[in-house]
Amino acid sequence: MKIETKCLHSGYEPKNGEPRVVPIVQSTTYKFDSCDHVAALFDKPTEFMYSRFANPTCDAVEKKIADMEGGVGCMLTSSGQAANMLAVLNLCSAGDSFISSSCIYGGTVNLFNFTFKKLGIECIWVKEDASEEEIAKAFKPNTKLVFGETIANPALGVFDFEKWARAAHSKNVPLIVDNTFATPVLCRPFEWGCDIVTHSTTKYMDGHAVQGGGAIVDSGNFDWVAANKKTGFFADIVEPDPSYHGLNYIESFGKAAYIVKARTQLMRDFGCYPAAHSAFLLNLGLETLSARMPLYCANALAVAKHFKASPKIASVQYPGLEGDKYHELAKKYLPLGASGVVTISIKGGRDAAMRFMDALKLATDEVHVADIRTCVLHPASATHRQLTDEQLVAAGIDGGMVRFSCGLENIEDIIEDIDRGLAAV
Repeated sequence: MKIETKCLHSGYEPKNGEPRVVPIVQSTTYKFDSCDHVAALFDKPTEFMYSRFANPTCDAVEKKIADMEGGVGCMLTSSGQAANMLAVLNLCSAGDSFISSSCIYGGTVNLFNFTFKKLGIECIWVKEDASEEEIAKAFKPNTKLVFGETIANPALGVFDFEKWARAAHSKNVPLIVDNTFATPVLCRPFEWGCDIVTHSTTKYMDGHAVQGGGAIVDSGNFDWVAANKKTGFFADIVEPDPSYHGLNYIESFGKAAYIVKARTQLMRDFGCYPAAHSAFLLNLGLETLSARMPLYCANALAVAKHFKASPKIASVQYPGLEGDKYHELAKKYLPLGASGVVTISIKGGRDAAMRFMDALKLATDEVHVADIRTCVLHPASATHRQLTDEQLVAAGIDGGMVRFSCGLENIEDIIEDIDRGLAAV
């Protein structure tokens, strides 16, 4: 099936007389006829047994997202932050390190730079535009993975998948990419060498700002056994798991070993699983995702061009805009569009940015992005407030920066609101 059809039909196939729409299974528990049946599931998890691990409603949505991305399995989480946390912790423990592009979402920077440090895991920051050789030099003997974002939030840099994948695979470690802004409608990272994808489903996948959630998708392409033989890494994937009665993920689940381990070990212990009702709402968003994304992109390109023509704007970042630093990469990896987010820097710095935002009437100032409604945010004061000046520069953020997330309103109304804001600058 094509992506438009997958958005509607993947993950759930009702049988004769069953509900046509994915039903909400609002239950934490499941009935079994024998103790032996339950015991078998705690030796090898193959069925629903408790909704901290899995739930039928969530399972249908997980299968849909896995199919949309082209992966072998998916696990939903309670947020995008939780997805990135578990994706890394599934491979790293105290004493390990990993490499990340420095041009990523501020919340993820905090997670990687501070919280993981408390756990004894080091994040090695590398500029997104670094050469393959520079990335390779950043590796340490204990580096277990490489991380990046398809479209960086909010600097809108486009990730060069092939370059970063070569760097990661030359060291026999996987590449994890946050595909939130692109969604599988605009880009499928597995087709470019990525091994694991994460999402904040709170954003475009949901689209309506009604549920917080995240997802981890396993491509099934990374050879954990071969990597273990060359590096000694990933022993807890290829060897028996003492925390789960000696379960061997490779022998029992093959290409899906990574995602099953994430569920069996980490979701069991952290418990950051979404409610069935949240997954139901997410599925409604997914059903219209392929119809919404082209309009987001079209509105954003028109807005980017309008900002570009204003003498009050110092700079405009939008990869779909000709002349943008990342336009060529966008044409390669994002030929259908570069999402609905435009980042601008207003002349006059922080004060001018605040005046612009406060004068808007249609666009709302909110701590959110990728909504069906147009919204704006001042990153330096909000999502990236905890970053140092040096980290702000590395993330491509200045005081005059405004993240402008185009919704699906009529483009003339959006531009009229922009002009209202610019008149106050």
